[in-house]
Order: sequence, then C-alpha cells, then structure tokens
Amino acid sequence: MKVKKTCIFITLFFLILIGISALFTLLQGEMPLKEKVAIVNVEGPILQSKNIVDEIKSYIKDRSVKAIVLRIDSPGGGVVPSQEIYEEVRKAAVQKKIVVSMGSVAASGGYYIASPASRIIANPGTITGSIGVIMEVPNIKGLMDKIGVKTEVIKSGRYKDIASVFRGIGSEEREILQGVMDEVHWQFIKAVSEGRRMPVEDIRKIADGRIFSGSQALKIGLVDELGSLEDAVKVAAKMAGIKGEPEVVKKKERSPILDLLDGKIQESISKVIPKTELKYMYIP
Repeated sequence: MKVKKTCIFITLFFLILIGISALFTLLQGEMPLKEKVAIVNVEGPILQSKNIVDEIKSYIKDRSVKAIVLRIDSPGGGVVPSQEIYEEVRKAAVQKKIVVSMGSVAASGGYYIASPASRIIANPGTITGSIGVIMEVPNIKGLMDKIGVKTEVIKSGRYKDIASVFRGIGSEEREILQGVMDEVHWQFIKAVSEGRRMPVEDIRKIADGRIFSGSQALKIGLVDELGSLEDAVKVAAKMAGIKGEPEVVKKKERSPILDLLDGKIQESISKVIPKTELKYMYIP
C-alpha cells in the first residue's frame, strides 16, 4: 500500500513539474524579451573561421538579440577563413543589423570581413584598407648550397613542388602563381564592391595594398562614420529600433589553452609553410 502511494506521489510530482515547465514556456513566448545588442570580437590574425561563424549564427537564432556589433582588431590572415566569415556576415546582415566597430587595425582580411556589414564605424586613427593579396615563399637555396645540403625530389607532375623553399621560382612557375594571386585579388575586389555597394572600378583604384587611416577611409567610402565601440553599440541599437539602453551581451572569454591550440600553433606553422594570405602592412 505504501509503495502504491509513493508511486502515485512521484507521478503527480512529475506531472506538476511538466505542467509548470509548459506554462513557463508559454508565458516566455508571450512575454517580451529584453532587446539586446551582441558584440562579436575578432582579434589577432584570422587563421580559422569556425568560432566566429558559430558565434554569429547563435546570435542570429537568438530572438532577443536585435543587432550585432562586429568588433574587429585584426591585421588580416588567411584567404579562406576571411572569405568564410565574410559570407556569414553577408548572410547575417540580411536578417539583422550588423555594425562593424574597427579597433586599432582592421586591414586586409580584417577589412574583407567588415565590408558586407550594414554599417562600418572606425576610429580616426584606425589602420584599415590593405586590399590586396600576397604570397611569401622563403628561398633557402643559397644557404643549402653553402652548407652542402641537397634535396632529392620525386614528384608526380612538373609543378608538384611549385614554390618549394629549397629552390627559386622559375619564370613559368611565377606566371602560374601570379595567375592565382590575380584571381584571388579579383575575388577580394569583387567582395568589397558588393559589400560596400561601390563600383568595381572605384575599388580597383585603391586595391593596391595601400593602407588608410579611419579618417581617410571615411573620405573614400570604405567606412561610414567615425566613432568608438560605444558609438557602434548605440548605432546598432538605433538601427534595430531598440528603445532605451540596450542590454549588451558577448561570449565568455575562451580558455587561453584553447586559444593556443586554435591560433598560436597555426600561426607558428604558417610561418614555416608558405601559403597565400591576405597580407597586411605593419605600422610600428
């Protein structure tokens, strides 16, 4: 008898919990959620895209987030990660207002990912632009000859060891690599043209790798206005129709160990292995 009463009690208890949960869900759907502006930080070299893309996607799905501020403090990075983030920002801007806030530097790949945003805000002294592509290939042939070390290459095709660090680049190889660079450069120009809704020829005139201050970029149309991160949040809130002070949210800081695994190791490898990248000019 006691066992039966206990079972009935447990069943009723769980039914009550289910009822409360259902009621809470219903009320939550009816209650207005506090309107938020989310900040997504892009800092340092752009070596991978997954974390940024996932973060943007999560805010797009969040109904309480009405606008996103993309805070960029990056000198650039790899072509493909930049293109993947660009594409996500482009898609996100169709659903919600995306405002870019440029920090100390937002150049090359850093500008690439900014270009499709709803609005771009830079500080007067921000270093931006650097619309160009570069491939750097170390040549240690002279050193190898000096110390008497040679490499033996077995390959399946004539150009399989193109851009090898153990020898120079021949004229035919240079022509092939230049063709790749020109194509990727064109992709960059086209992306900025579409993102900023500016004529391709206007972008091409300034797409020679040169950099600009935030003030200079404003004059040529690469940014929309000058201001700080705080200004960007206010602009995003206003564009999204948020009344009053918005709640600002951002992702919790990741573990330094994860950052090391995701970024530092890749950065170290990238210094050894030649790759095509959206290169930036360092300003001391």
